[in-house]
Amino acid sequence: MADQRSVTRPAGPAAGGGPAPDQGTPEPVDQPARGADAGIGRPTGQQGRGSDAGSAHPVDRQEPGGAEPGGWTLSGGTTTGDGASTVGPDRATLRLALVVGGLVLAVLLGFGLGRANGRPTGRTTATAATAAGDHTHAPGTGAHQHDGTGGDSSGDAATGLSVSSGGYTLVRSGGEFVAGRAGELRFQIRDAQRRPVTRFAVVHDKPMHLVVVRRDLTGFQHLHPTMAADGTWSIPLTLPQPGVWRAYTDFTAVADDGRQTPATLGVDLVAPGEYAPRPLPAPASRAAVDGFTVDYEGTPQVDAAVPLRFTVRDPAGRPVALERYLDAYGHLVALREGDLGYLHVHPGPGPAADTVTFWLTAPGPGNYRMYLDFQVAGVVRTAEFTLTVR
Repeated sequence: MADQRSVTRPAGPAAGGGPAPDQGTPEPVDQPARGADAGIGRPTGQQGRGSDAGSAHPVDRQEPGGAEPGGWTLSGGTTTGDGASTVGPDRATLRLALVVGGLVLAVLLGFGLGRANGRPTGRTTATAATAAGDHTHAPGTGAHQHDGTGGDSSGDAATGLSVSSGGYTLVRSGGEFVAGRAGELRFQIRDAQRRPVTRFAVVHDKPMHLVVVRRDLTGFQHLHPTMAADGTWSIPLTLPQPGVWRAYTDFTAVADDGRQTPATLGVDLVAPGEYAPRPLPAPASRAAVDGFTVDYEGTPQVDAAVPLRFTVRDPAGRPVALERYLDAYGHLVALREGDLGYLHVHPGPGPAADTVTFWLTAPGPGNYRMYLDFQVAGVVRTAEFTLTVR
């Protein structure tokens, strides 16, 4: 299990703003609506005439056969020659209308209750952000994969596709880069209130992991910047070749309430010059680096966790003893060709040996480039593989 530490951020001013006014609450009125509203009872001093068809009027006396209790009649028929009004709908019609209205109301209420108690049709932004922030295991403990599903199994587990995720945003500062010349990368991680974040959990011995690679998946670098008191991270950086490069910040932010949110944010870096992308090497399960041979076994699948076992041998073909580097016997990063979706997978704890195992879930079919960091005799090396997931 990795040690954790945090940097205390100076307390900032609380967010201002009072409660929002109630929306949609009807305003009180001083008097009822006038006669323009059809169907509303309007008291009069005499029996309504035929021009007021469909309205209920009070009467001074009860008409035989036509009056309802309470001194109201239903007009809607025709007027006779002497001005007397004949009654339109009878009580049976009225009862039928009330029954139909009740049935319609029951159907509407049943529909509303079904939606309230049924399955939600979608997730709000706030719900998704909250789910994405739940990191239930202790950072760095056991084999795990940082993904961007936010608890939604229908999501793509690749991360690093955006500068914002889970309520956090990567904000870069500083100048441009020149290919082959040392420069400096500076950036901040800001929360939803645009405040610089200064508290990060230590995951595998570091509060921030920075991965840089060119868009053709060459020139891989795994770095660890340092943070100033104001939350600005910085590190010397050289982009060896011209082109567009992708920088990934892999971290676990600690909010004011102590909640930990893992996130991977990405930003493009540009080294001006003639860009000559290299084709992706053919898929292979063996790679050679500095005389060491690294093989892996396992076939990753889409949406299924599959073990990948990497074995390292020396130039004579003998197994080597892997050393702990950043509190693990190896680190595996996989990048997807095309959109450069990012997967950072850590192995579970185990005895030092020539084999290290990772559990990898492919977010979708396609070609991936895998980068395995391992340490032997105090030197960290990176073995690279091309993998095709079908």
